Amino acid sequence: MTAELVRGQNHLLDRTRVEIRVAADGPVVAGVTLGDAQGRLSGVEAVAHPGAPRRTGIEVPRQAAAEHRIAVDLDALPEAVHRVSVLLALPSGTGALTTFGAAAAPAVAVTGLDGTALARYTLTGLDAESAVVAVELYRRQGSWKVRAVGQGYAGGLPAMLHDQGLPQAAELAAEIEQAVGLGQARAVPAPAPVAAGRSERPVTGRAAPPTGGRPSTAPRKASDDPAASAHGTGAAHGPGPTAEPTAAAGTGAASPTPAAAGPVDYRHPRRRSTPAPPGPAPSPAAPPSAPPTVPAAADGPAQPVAGDAAGWSMDERLYNQVWGMFEDLARSVAAYRSAAGFAASRLEQELDEALADPRNRLGTAADAARATARDRHATLVTRARAALDRDLGQLVAESQVVEPALPPAFARWDNPVWHGYQPPQERPMALRLGDLHLPEVLDLRIPMLVRLPLERGLWIDSGPGSAVHGGPDPEREVARRELGSALTDGPPDEAELRRLAMETAVAIAARLLAVHPPGDFAVQVIDPAGTAAPALAPLVESGALPALPVPGAQGVASVLEGLTRRVDLVQMAVRHRAADSLPPDLDTAEQLLIVHDFPHGFDDRALTRLRYLVDEGPAVGVHLLMVADRARTREYGPVLDPLWRSLLRITPVPDAHLADPWVGHAWTYEPPLAPEGSQVVRQVLGQLVAARRTP
Repeated sequence: MTAELVRGQNHLLDRTRVEIRVAADGPVVAGVTLGDAQGRLSGVEAVAHPGAPRRTGIEVPRQAAAEHRIAVDLDALPEAVHRVSVLLALPSGTGALTTFGAAAAPAVAVTGLDGTALARYTLTGLDAESAVVAVELYRRQGSWKVRAVGQGYAGGLPAMLHDQGLPQAAELAAEIEQAVGLGQARAVPAPAPVAAGRSERPVTGRAAPPTGGRPSTAPRKASDDPAASAHGTGAAHGPGPTAEPTAAAGTGAASPTPAAAGPVDYRHPRRRSTPAPPGPAPSPAAPPSAPPTVPAAADGPAQPVAGDAAGWSMDERLYNQVWGMFEDLARSVAAYRSAAGFAASRLEQELDEALADPRNRLGTAADAARATARDRHATLVTRARAALDRDLGQLVAESQVVEPALPPAFARWDNPVWHGYQPPQERPMALRLGDLHLPEVLDLRIPMLVRLPLERGLWIDSGPGSAVHGGPDPEREVARRELGSALTDGPPDEAELRRLAMETAVAIAARLLAVHPPGDFAVQVIDPAGTAAPALAPLVESGALPALPVPGAQGVASVLEGLTRRVDLVQMAVRHRAADSLPPDLDTAEQLLIVHDFPHGFDDRALTRLRYLVDEGPAVGVHLLMVADRARTREYGPVLDPLWRSLLRITPVPDAHLADPWVGHAWTYEPPLAPEGSQVVRQVLGQLVAARRTP
């Protein structure tokens, strides 16, 4: 079983001969320091680096590279060595990055000699640092453990080595840089994607949409060329809407604009595109930069393939493919809207010109000019819609293949994969928080995926503003079909919205529990009024939640006090590298705190503690899920505004509120509720609790 570590967490090693594998977005220098019980270095001979790659029991690579393997024989180390720290630094003079924050987070894995992964750690949260202590192997009571450190240094190698007590830090750092420079010709850059977007290495950048991340290179929007039609497929993947939706952003960059005249190619450059339906042969003047399509089979055009994206595992390939679909949809719709807007403005301009001269306002000439302008407008819009429909047809076909292949963490509750559910042995890379769609195509849903561990809390808005109001009738029909009787003929009333909001919170909590190994995730609930009992029934009846929350101010204070204590202790343990000193009664599992009907039952002290958990909790495994009416919280003044802004707002009913600053779309979000009458949530939680009780 592979341990997925967060900063400060440790894991017992069951062997003494291991490999430490490093994967980064560009060339990095890898080294190892051998420290005593306090982590201090005896001298330059306690550092293995490209200029001196071999020390007793240690061998490191001789050059900067995007991927490294470090050999470690813990039994061969001198008795005085108690800490083996793995260092990563960005080389100078290579034209590469100068800070870790400008690239995707590097990842470190401790494996056996046979490649079996023992522990993994992704170094998130780096910014201006150019050197970092990634992990350390340390000796404790005769055994060896690995700890995720993630301590960065903006001062680079000299600051890092000086912090470990090495007097000759500056001289040794210069020697390392010189050794790297001599091996520059052999430096291995990050593998570049193949033309069709397929690569042996996955894209490891964060996902954000709509809470998600932005593309590494700003794509050219359709609005940059109003005359362009929606050609190809492309969009901001936000399954997220990108899941942390403000935004749906992805990992791809814009395709280069062809030198020759022609329509802008909006296809995603890192994804293999599906061939268009049979039609006329392409023009010889087609842009040479268009990505190649999947080779056609002998008996017809190739079909979409699930997992047809870069990645080390099927889950990562599916994750990147979903992001690609999101980006494709966003780009295609942006191109269509831009073309339609251009056609409308051109129609208005031509009508103004036809009517500018009062002498021409009457008669057949004016009528002909107006008819010509309207025909030209209709032709432009029809062409743009035809191009969009071609793109949407490809995306719908791809979605029909991808959706059934998704693992439980990415799948809807009605996916058959849940019927074969088995508690996982390791945490997945992402979680599905719902679905996203645009009004141009109501039958295409893009999974909204967020990366794990959660870096941002959630706010489920139970106020009337979250109901579907005045939207197009087709959207209401789709929403009603998806949620069953949850939506009546009119918008849900306040009581119905509160019920749906809490059911959405329970569905998300159940997903988080189900995708983590048994015992690695726990849920706590604050319900001062005691009104959430019906919605909490699946958690309580399965045993995932030991009991209903204690009502009143006493219940609020006890839960917040316990979680605040946990955050304080874990932070101190991380800061002083003393994770083994945590109290034995402290639950180190990640915690999800559900706060129902906030801010009812909260006094100033409780509110201060909640704000503290929002700010400090995610870094040490404490996450917040608020269920409240945003409008009602305004009664408490601006004190709650920072809390509101720090959380990702989602709704218990479909609502077009997730903003996509990349291409300007407002995505309609749909919550991850189980089908009406389904027992899938109870069955999954029951299996998880049973596995937790099994020795």
